[in-house]
Amino acid sequence: MADEAVSDVEDAGLGMFKEPEDFYEPEKQLTTVTHTTSSGQELSLRLLGHSPLWGHLLWQAALIISTYLETHAPTLLHSRSALELGAGAGLPSIIAALNGAKCVVATDYPDADLIDNLRHNMTSNCAEPSNVHVEGYLWGADTAKLTQYLPSGETRFDTLILADLLFNHSEHRKLLSTILQTLRKGANSQALVFFTPYRPHLFEADMAFFPLCTQAGLRVEKVLETKMEKVMFPEDKGDEKLRRTVFGYCVTWDEGGGRAGGG
Repeated sequence: MADEAVSDVEDAGLGMFKEPEDFYEPEKQLTTVTHTTSSGQELSLRLLGHSPLWGHLLWQAALIISTYLETHAPTLLHSRSALELGAGAGLPSIIAALNGAKCVVATDYPDADLIDNLRHNMTSNCAEPSNVHVEGYLWGADTAKLTQYLPSGETRFDTLILADLLFNHSEHRKLLSTILQTLRKGANSQALVFFTPYRPHLFEADMAFFPLCTQAGLRVEKVLETKMEKVMFPEDKGDEKLRRTVFGYCVTWDEGGGRAGGG
């Protein structure tokens, strides 16, 4: 609205419609949460005060996939390379770095605040940050900026980490494209896809990701189903038990002949 128009409104005695000075909420401050690993190590994770990209939350699947990675570290992480998509606060990537992964690349949407916060969490929690890398990345895009960090002679990752990403139904094919570009072909390479159906009425749409995988020549195997103590979003509607459940799937190349970790 032009300045003259604003002045006319005020002169007409309509200034009452102007928002009070404290009308807008102040920007939410950064918060910190702690996570204790299976070995008893306490990690400190900084979360954004708010993010339209959902990077201000520590998601249920991130917690469960982190425990799964610790449990199966000898086959999933030790001397292996790991790539996380939609890393958020970066907990699974931190776990990978702390459990012997030789190269960890944590990615999320290329938003400056989100990536800066992810980088802060990675460097502040990892004893040897030299093998840890953070990149902004759009699913389905060229992966050269991710694979550049791999050791000489390697072009793909051993372990991919996807935690609570399947609610982005329109992005399923792009996620699959990145998996196809980055997952090393071999019996011991796998993409871990863990999620909670936060919107139970869209559970089938979440699950539609896996038929896409099989159609692309990948093998899908369910490896985990566990219930959290509480729902993440109490105000949401739908089956409460389903909203507390984390499902874990292992995606491998069909020729791989099985998964490396246990169920």
